[in-house]
Amino acid sequence: MNLVAANIPPHWLWGLWLLAAALGLLIARRAGWRMLLDQANLNIFLAATVCVLGLWLIKTGIKPGLNFHLIGATALTLMFRPLFALFSLALLTAAISIWHGEYAAFPANWLIMGVVPVAVSWSIYTLVDRKLPNHLFIYIFINAFFGAALAAIAVGLAATGFIALSGVYPLDYLLEEYLPYFFLIAFSEAFITGMLITMMVIYKPEWVATFDDKRYLLDK
Repeated sequence: MNLVAANIPPHWLWGLWLLAAALGLLIARRAGWRMLLDQANLNIFLAATVCVLGLWLIKTGIKPGLNFHLIGATALTLMFRPLFALFSLALLTAAISIWHGEYAAFPANWLIMGVVPVAVSWSIYTLVDRKLPNHLFIYIFINAFFGAALAAIAVGLAATGFIALSGVYPLDYLLEEYLPYFFLIAFSEAFITGMLITMMVIYKPEWVATFDDKRYLLDK
């Protein structure tokens, strides 16, 4: 995570930028921007984005481009659905890229730390929504706890594969010294996400777009 531009092969940059631009265009065209016209919704969106930024700033690392921090993508996905979650994570990635002067690394970092965990989190949510009963315990335990853990592991696998293919660090080193830490991060990610989502669906269910108290609480 937090890849640096020097670790990304130059001939990959155009493809990464094109992919990120295509996804950005999709968000611009498909996202329901009217949601942010409501002052309350805008405040919640910005507050959540800033809170996740705080998680990203609390990080550690072992070598350049091999940093670790919590992600927060599952919570954003459950709160705002995938397009706004991706938009929030794009803002975070852009802020970090500008802060460190790593502009060229923006698309790679956004795709790995944004698109991958959001895609995993949303896939789990849609699968659970179709296949399992509407129950509060199922929503919190599988979508929040399990979804966040799996999303963190997916980020670790994607980052490991990307860095190994770039040739910056050997795969053996990454498998021994880098990837295992994501399993530790996954536990923390699951605990924090599950706790936050639980508190929100109990006290502020209107903050969680994927949660409907009529479906998950009434007559249960």
